[in-house]
Amino acid sequence: QVQLVESGGGWVQPGGSLRLSCASSGIDFTVPAWYWYRQPTGSQGDWVAQLYASGGTLYADSVEGRFTISRDNVNNMVYLEMNNLTPEDTALYYCGFDNPHTRSFERGQGTQVTVST
Repeated sequence: QVQLVESGGGWVQPGGSLRLSCASSGIDFTVPAWYWYRQPTGSQGDWVAQLYASGGTLYADSVEGRFTISRDNVNNMVYLEMNNLTPEDTALYYCGFDNPHTRSFERGQGTQVTVST
């Protein structure tokens, strides 16, 4: 059974940094692409970044140059390094991927990031 658990969120002042982690288990195949999404309170989830199995990455314009997605295949981890955070980055962040076997989007519960003074 696939399980994704995010961690690393918290409160940070504007201009600060956080590193989010996504621990995965129960995956016995190569994930085509890993995603990070964020969901501000009362809004739908917004795509933030993705990391292809080939190593290629894509970022939303709002985070380009500030966020970096990466993975550690040995430890089954996916990361989102976030720098120069602004209040607009406040949201619940979650990782996920499209499961080619179940044709469903697998995601974790998320970790809250709050940026404020």
